[in-house]
Amino acid sequence: MDDAQNQNMSAAQAGLAGQGSADAAAHRAPVHAPAPDRTVNPAPASVPDAVPPTAVGGKTAISEQAVAKVAAIAARSVAGVYALGTGSGRALGAVRDAVGASSATQGVHVDVGETEVAVDVTLVAVYGTPLTRIADNVRTAVYSAVESLVGLRVVEVNVDVNDVQIPGAAEGRSDKPGSGSESA
Repeated sequence: MDDAQNQNMSAAQAGLAGQGSADAAAHRAPVHAPAPDRTVNPAPASVPDAVPPTAVGGKTAISEQAVAKVAAIAARSVAGVYALGTGSGRALGAVRDAVGASSATQGVHVDVGETEVAVDVTLVAVYGTPLTRIADNVRTAVYSAVESLVGLRVVEVNVDVNDVQIPGAAEGRSDKPGSGSESA
């Protein structure tokens, strides 16, 4: 039986030798070898892999509300920004928060065009940080966020530092002498 197996093996090897060494190696590969590479036919030339944005039809409209939210989130993320909006606007915001209708765009106004946007930010700064540095950082953050997330070109970001919050002082409490905080 050993002779019969050797003859069959020799015949198989002889047949494979005529096919080339690559085919012979493939037939002798162990079971766990990777499957042969099968090239998938590429997509037809009429269907490109990545369509440039200008080739796609349609119009995109981005609301002022969406742009204002992006700008507000960016402005709030800057160190030294206590809150956005004016004192009366923040008081109204507290009432809205109490009834569950908060405004994420408080203190931010945007003028949105087809390809450009102008942003106005009103904020309260934390005492101790240079106000011009806060304004510059807010401007940079808003430019970056709006241009990268919204895709509109920012033409200007106006920052109005409306007030300064003193750490430890309760908001709305007057720190003026004679306001009832002194004893008589």
